[in-house]
Amino acid sequence: MLKIKVCGMREKSNIDALNACMPDMIGFIFYPLSSRFVGWDFKPEEPIDALKVGVFVNESIEKITETALHAALDFIQLHGEESPEFCRLLNKNGIKIIKAFSIKDGFDFSQTYLYAAHCEYFLFDTASSSKGGSGLKFDWKVLENYTSEKGFMLSGGIGIEDVEKILELKNPAMVGVDINSRFELSPGIKDIDQIKNFIHAIRDIK
Repeated sequence: MLKIKVCGMREKSNIDALNACMPDMIGFIFYPLSSRFVGWDFKPEEPIDALKVGVFVNESIEKITETALHAALDFIQLHGEESPEFCRLLNKNGIKIIKAFSIKDGFDFSQTYLYAAHCEYFLFDTASSSKGGSGLKFDWKVLENYTSEKGFMLSGGIGIEDVEKILELKNPAMVGVDINSRFELSPGIKDIDQIKNFIHAIRDIK
């Protein structure tokens, strides 16, 4: 069954309502230039059943580690130009990593190989200046060029109308989907009913 990650959460009541929908992962953005930035002192106020993912962009290992401990994060998602060595050092500290790659036409998937040993998953998102949350899709046909066994999550402009298209994707390494802006009422505030419908639709896929 595909994992479902909902990213860009911020407000307590919205987080609580989402948690009741039982996604696999909930993402919190620790990137000051994002409209969904939660602030460096953010920590979920109530226990969350889903795995907690902190999203960082070109941040220092010290800052990431400090924030991960404070917010009790289960995963770190690196959404910048972090190197394989950076991932190795962070992973050496016992932190599980999701490394995001910005995908566009002609993307060379071989550049992911050096990261594989240090990351739990990859995340393939649409290339944009906003470092995610753009609401734009890349051409999913390029996933046919990804032949690694390292699991990846699909991201970038996914909406409720994409359930059938997701079902049609046959890459065995795809372990989940990441949704964000197409389910928002405003930046950081999600339409819980739409997400609930999406989760049910994905989990009903046989």
